Order: sequence, then structure tokens, then C-alpha cells
Amino acid sequence: MAEDDCGATFALPTADDMEVVPVTIDVTDDAMTAMEGAMSNAENGDVLVVSVLGGGCSGFMYDLQIQTRPQDEGWQFISCDGVTIAVHDRDSVQLSGITLDFVNSLMGGGFKVINPNAQKACSCGKSFR
Repeated sequence: MAEDDCGATFALPTADDMEVVPVTIDVTDDAMTAMEGAMSNAENGDVLVVSVLGGGCSGFMYDLQIQTRPQDEGWQFISCDGVTIAVHDRDSVQLSGITLDFVNSLMGGGFKVINPNAQKACSCGKSFR
């Protein structure tokens, strides 16, 4: 690299053609009970955000967080017995049609995502491809 090239900047291409589909989510009775319990201490207007993160054994991981309702564009909101679930449009293809379940077991419990869109899931149940 020539001395004149030091400090040069470049821009990475961005993906503007994001596919967006309407999100549908099924929630089991056990998951609904767990969500209501978790949301009981939440602020008025908080939502359960379900998203996809890079990582995990299979390439992607599910992320569930209670947070303030997003006000920016690009979010879909699903109302489920008084609990609002939010999914960003960028995750809509991967998350539409999922079922949220809650599992209690001796090896630990927590939310389990059953995803018909996943090509492969890790045995831990926390990541997918």
C-alpha cells in the first residue's frame, strides 16, 4: 500500500432490497403464562421484542427482550392476550410462523422457539440456520 493510500476510506455495499412478510406468531399456554409473569414488572407500554442475532452453533440465535415499544418505522406488532410482541421487518422472513413455547425441565427451562422456517436447528434449541 502506498503511503498516499493510508487512511483511505471505503464504503461497504448495503442491502436495500429486504424482503418483508407479515409476521404471525403462535404462543402456547405455557409461554403465555411466562410472558405475563415477565411483563408484570414491565413499564406500561413495554413490549416483548423477538429478534434474530448472528451467532450460535448454527449461525443465528433468537433474542427475546422486554423493552420500550419501538417508535421508529419497520416494526410489526402482534397483540396476544394483552401482551404485545414486536418483530422488526428485517427479521420477518425468519420469524413469521414461529411458535413460542416455555419449557420447564431439570436441565433448565426457558422460552423455546419452534421455527418452521429453520433449515437446521442446534441440539441446544437456541440457534438455527
